[in-house]
Amino acid sequence: MKPSVLVVEDDAVLNQMLVMALGKAGYDMGSARTWADARRKLDAQAPDLVLLDMNLPDAEDFGPLAEIAQQRPTVMLTAYGSIDNAVRAIRMGAVDYLVKPVNLDELDLVIRRALDGNRLNAGRAVDTATSAARRTPDLLGNCAAMQGLWQMVNAVADSDVTVLVTGESGVGKELVAHALHRTSQRRAERFVAVDCCTLQESLFESELFGHERGAFTGADRRKPGLIEAASGGTIFLDEIGDIGPALQAKLLRVLETGRFRRVGGTADLRTDARVVAATNRDLPRMVQDGKFRADLYYRLSAFVIEVPPLRERAQDIPLLVQHFATHRAGNTTPPPAFSEATMQRLLDYEWPGNVRELRNVVERAVLLAGRSGKVEPQHLPVFRPGELAVAPGGPSLLLQGEPTLDEIEQRYIAMLLDRYEGNRRRVAEVLGVSERTAYRMLDRHGFR
Repeated sequence: MKPSVLVVEDDAVLNQMLVMALGKAGYDMGSARTWADARRKLDAQAPDLVLLDMNLPDAEDFGPLAEIAQQRPTVMLTAYGSIDNAVRAIRMGAVDYLVKPVNLDELDLVIRRALDGNRLNAGRAVDTATSAARRTPDLLGNCAAMQGLWQMVNAVADSDVTVLVTGESGVGKELVAHALHRTSQRRAERFVAVDCCTLQESLFESELFGHERGAFTGADRRKPGLIEAASGGTIFLDEIGDIGPALQAKLLRVLETGRFRRVGGTADLRTDARVVAATNRDLPRMVQDGKFRADLYYRLSAFVIEVPPLRERAQDIPLLVQHFATHRAGNTTPPPAFSEATMQRLLDYEWPGNVRELRNVVERAVLLAGRSGKVEPQHLPVFRPGELAVAPGGPSLLLQGEPTLDEIEQRYIAMLLDRYEGNRRRVAEVLGVSERTAYRMLDRHGFR
């Protein structure tokens, strides 16, 4: 989607010249010659930037600038430049102040700099939330099911169609979303992941769409949302089935029009983010039960990728075991070998917790094997048909082999991740710490 610019200039010749020149430079152009017309087009077109004449037939001075400068980048144009006016315009929120006649090369540079700066400000929201800055592992597997999955990813990656990734908990739906992004033409832009079930609805709306200053208690500044930060890239909405009716309606509008409003805002903004959603819920049943909007489901399910459970791709288990063991051992020591009996037990288990459960079991086993160099069956939890693996002896195993305090913490976290199927919020509750502190502990010990 081209960046859009609205020229608000009452001089018909200059207006037309700017529209033609900037259109050739690659912008999606709109124009208005009065402030009343500009207001209508701001609502209808939601431009990314406004070129605003300082004196219009139905508005003078800085009145229009005061209305729009906090909503979108605005460059002021004037025939009568002065230092006082320039300072005042910048203080009121204009990104620049140019004197007519305008040098078109300089104007193009100002517009690009303003749009890049706006994207940078939006991107700061990602730094405090979640992004693809950390390298995520690739989808691993050579079985027919995984080859079919990769065919689906490659078929849809370069399109802008919305993708719904389905599958049981722990199968790696987010890895599929990352694969879609890295395979697409958007790979150089941001990948922003949003967990739809971690925040209450009012906070989630602010995180997703952003908010204006004064929108609610504590909103002391304008904050761009994650969907704004992801413009040009990919936004991944994990556990989409958990959002409420009000947010479902607003998300539907984004999918249909690419437009949204910040919380407390009155002006439409646009995003060019490609949406990938994921769920382990039965959305068609939720639609039948009236718990999920049918129109939103049809929008999300334009292209569905179902990730196979681990029990249907058992031949990939040795490859996954080697990968997780190498990751757990780190770069300083070689990964331990898995005895034939140990590997057979891993192959015979049905893995209701899927790849996530396998990863936790392998990392725990590597820790328990220690410096012995080999993982034996006694290092594995108890496998019960149809149930998650249970660590035998529970906390008593934490002290096996006179471990250091750091090793005990590692083993305890591994045991909790096993017990609660990788639910980090539940792990934080059991540890008695905040989710942020728990995430730091998990990162420190290599549990990502």
